[in-house]
Amino acid sequence: MAAAVAVSQETARDRVGLGWRAELAAGILSNLARIDVLEVIADDYYGASRAGIAALRSLARQVPVSLHGVGMGLASTIPAEPRRLHAMARLMQAVQAESWSEHLSFVRAGGIEIGHLAAPPRTPHSAAGAIANIALATRIVGSAPLMENIATLVQPPASTMDEAAWLAQIIHGAQVPLLLDLHNLYANAVNAGESPQELLLRLPLDRVGAVHLSGGHWIAAPDGGQRLLDDHLHDVPPEVFALLTVLARHAPQPLTAIVERDGNYPSFEHVLGQLELARAALRAGRAA
Repeated sequence: MAAAVAVSQETARDRVGLGWRAELAAGILSNLARIDVLEVIADDYYGASRAGIAALRSLARQVPVSLHGVGMGLASTIPAEPRRLHAMARLMQAVQAESWSEHLSFVRAGGIEIGHLAAPPRTPHSAAGAIANIALATRIVGSAPLMENIATLVQPPASTMDEAAWLAQIIHGAQVPLLLDLHNLYANAVNAGESPQELLLRLPLDRVGAVHLSGGHWIAAPDGGQRLLDDHLHDVPPEVFALLTVLARHAPQPLTAIVERDGNYPSFEHVLGQLELARAALRAGRAA
């Protein structure tokens, strides 16, 4: 279990930012002074025009930008497709983004795209496949990715490892930072009947480089119960902000927290309010 550490706010240099979405662009550009960093979906720009790339490069000159991939499928025993990795390499070079990230998921098999971030069986074999793919991606892109934990409504079939052990094996084995999605962690824990805080404290928190914050909603399960679905359409719940405070209490390194919103957009002042709640959660953890 992770031990608490004393870290001053000045030492931590924590940042809070937002996922770039076209629907939020006007609000973002009018409030850059209140946003520390932006995260851009890389796949949206792989086929962008010169004008589109130039606009993204201009944005990156005004505020730090990170690139977030969704289609590589690195958590797989199937080798990652080099063309996708080269696309990220070109975009990183063109935009001069400060970092890039991907998901610990698989998205294709047998040449078929499943259109979803799917959780592989949590086994030493799948962990080894992920480590090999991350090494390939690092060589081609020229820098190591932050790797994100994903949400799943059920435990992946045929798993022989729990989520914390599987994530730790990959993060340590690949020597990469963890992009810790706290709502994914929260949803996975409550869906499995586990304690979110206990799951959090079993992770390698000293390897967390960035954090995702989002919301979701409850759906009916076949067994008559409910499952929490991560949908990025709702506010970050208080329980997830509480986990951010716990993380800040235990992680000595600077943290970058990104609020994600993909639809059902509120006013931009409300979005900025979510960023302020994230800042408050980080401050509370650092002060503890």
